[in-house]
Amino acid sequence: MSKGLRKGLTSYGDAGFSLFLRKAFIKAAGYSDDALDRPIVGITDTASDFNPCHGNVPALIEAAKRGVMLAGAMPMVFPTISIHESFAHPTSMFLRNLMAMETEEMIRAQPMDAVIVIGGCDKTLPAQIMAAASADLPTVVIPTGPMVVGHHKGEVLGACTDCRRLWSAHRAGQLDAAEIAAVEGRLAPSVGTCMVMGTASTMACITETLGLSLPMSATIPAPHAERIRLAEASGRRAAEMAVSGGPRPSALLTPDAFRNAQVVLQAIGGSTNGLIHLTAIANRTPHRIDLDAFDRLGRAVPVLVDLKPSGEHYMEHFHHAGGVPKLMAQLGDLIDLDAGTVAGGTLRDVVAAAEDVPGQDVIRPRDNPIKPLGAMAVLRGNLAPRGAVIKHSAASPALLQHEGRAVVFASIPDMTARIDDPDLDVGPDDVLVLQNAGPKGAPGMPEAGYLPIPKKILATGVKDMVRISDARMSGTAFGTIVLHVTPESADGGPLGLVRTGDRIRLDTAGRRIDLLVEPAELERRRSEAGPAERPAWAARGYSRLLYETVEQADEGCDFGFMRATPEAG
Repeated sequence: MSKGLRKGLTSYGDAGFSLFLRKAFIKAAGYSDDALDRPIVGITDTASDFNPCHGNVPALIEAAKRGVMLAGAMPMVFPTISIHESFAHPTSMFLRNLMAMETEEMIRAQPMDAVIVIGGCDKTLPAQIMAAASADLPTVVIPTGPMVVGHHKGEVLGACTDCRRLWSAHRAGQLDAAEIAAVEGRLAPSVGTCMVMGTASTMACITETLGLSLPMSATIPAPHAERIRLAEASGRRAAEMAVSGGPRPSALLTPDAFRNAQVVLQAIGGSTNGLIHLTAIANRTPHRIDLDAFDRLGRAVPVLVDLKPSGEHYMEHFHHAGGVPKLMAQLGDLIDLDAGTVAGGTLRDVVAAAEDVPGQDVIRPRDNPIKPLGAMAVLRGNLAPRGAVIKHSAASPALLQHEGRAVVFASIPDMTARIDDPDLDVGPDDVLVLQNAGPKGAPGMPEAGYLPIPKKILATGVKDMVRISDARMSGTAFGTIVLHVTPESADGGPLGLVRTGDRIRLDTAGRRIDLLVEPAELERRRSEAGPAERPAWAARGYSRLLYETVEQADEGCDFGFMRATPEAG
């Protein structure tokens, strides 16, 4: 197989001419023959002025290049799109599959023997790993790392758990305009991803658990010098992999690795988004994520990491307590330690080297967990035939068993227009229902599942209500919120048949979510609705591709044609 600059020659009908022309043009950049004869490590550049989560990427690139060259290989940096959670319209999830496709094709199209992907903000790491799984080139992942904590009036702030709490307080009239403006300037005090166990931190922990990044890569704060040294070490390791040819993602992304990732997802109090992304990654391999098996793990795996929103601490504290290696040590026989890593050994080696930090209380032992059960449960019932998810570790215990009257919003614009209407017919025991917020309906399945509590209810001191939707929720959010209802409303799911005044029963312990309406009445409503028509936003281009081919939440919301052939049996 060809290596280095000779790999994947452009088709001109003459291989010799193709190599001659490639070398002629690259020499225009000042490269020597010695440099061009080395193995090549591609390095993705995902920095953007629109993406403060990736603000340290230029420094990480320089350190990774240094590591590659110290190991005798040739680094070649190439750009991909950059997705930031709060700068992407209509939602970052709308663009995840586009980034995955672009990254995969650039890995395939350009000559490289290994690749380093650098990502942080929520959708970039899953997109890059989906691409890496499909391209199957030796890959090292460098997360950008979490930002450090902020402070306001003696209180530690974390983006974006505290952003939601404080914004709710502002909506309730408890914080005035001047104070919420002060919070705005202190909430995110450095570059990097959210410093709580949101989606970005969740995916960084999953990436490390899958063996795709070096130990401690998930938790080192973005501004720390240790993050730069990790990037250099990752470059060195990628250069070694460029020579040896492995391990490739296909060797690391095994059933045992995916089970480990699910265990860690439950144990860290991880984002519900992590389940969608992990499902999409698995579907790029011959393996699959089984929602019922994930739920069974949730009954066996306790939450051990005391981080917001399920606990009290922040990512930098998790790091200084020993990070993911220490967590896996505490999980013991729940983790398969024979799973491999890009470091060259197995998780057994990683756990053996885990730091023991006397007195730390961020990573709990199994006999003293934060929560006795895992972070998430999978619900089924006539409202969610193919499943829904609730993060019960971040919910109000009193609401986990609840029956209430539905108050329905037909879309996100409808919710925005009516949620704070003083005349809205709503009470604290009602169930807020949002329809048409899924992969096709919104589009892109935005993080709209965290329906705001109506102002008139907030004013009474109520801080949580049961909320149900086919949308997603930020991993940083707290609340009794049922998400990912599948099939979604816009794909004929029964959520679209709910009407204000219907009764809904949530039974978290029994893993049920049910609409208490007779089947005959539901069928009458379904026949009245008629078939769905393609919306105007999906008339052309990528939008049309997404609308016509995106899968549902239980399948990972990838495009169906991107799946790998499943493993037999």
